Amino acid sequence: MSDGRILRGEATRERLLAAARELFGRRGYEDTSIESVLAASGVARGALYHHFPSKADLFDAVAVEVFVEIADRTWEAARRRRTARERLRAGSHAWLEMARDPEVQRIALLDPQTVLGWRRWRGLDERYSLGALRAAFARLAEEGAVPANQADVLANVWLAALNEAALLIADAEDGRAAHAQAVAAIDTLLDRLTGRPGRTGARARGRATAAA
Repeated sequence: MSDGRILRGEATRERLLAAARELFGRRGYEDTSIESVLAASGVARGALYHHFPSKADLFDAVAVEVFVEIADRTWEAARRRRTARERLRAGSHAWLEMARDPEVQRIALLDPQTVLGWRRWRGLDERYSLGALRAAFARLAEEGAVPANQADVLANVWLAALNEAALLIADAEDGRAAHAQAVAAIDTLLDRLTGRPGRTGARARGRATAAA
């Protein structure tokens, strides 16, 4: 295959993904037809099926893009922090902020388990998120913040906690309030888990000391 044909094929695939992502994110999987993707992308039906044998395969490819972006954005937020605890906090906050985006909600949280199945959704989450969390908890263990023999399990538990918090945000009528509550809860979990008292506890001790 010539370089020109390869480049044209890649460009067609990118057009399909861009159109499908916008439609899946706005309408959801069930209400997005192949015809609407073809119309939005300007791609012929045969070309679509050349790249994606089914609508579910197209959604899978879009989901991979979103999961990669989640991983990139959480890493970008985390890498500027000095300690493992604060890197984990910053990355967790970044994911919960992304969970406010209706497009991310649809593609990464609400539709994948039905469209792709729980195992595939879980596999994407593990591939693009769990590795970074395992590294984060391994570093916390090196710093003495968590038991070394629990680091891997805690990484899985943390991923589950983040996903549940993100789902609460996605399902909430008041997304802003749900996001604030989720962030506060994640901060409480992290501070309690790593032996660092939260701000409320610190203030309470300060008042008790002053009263004494």
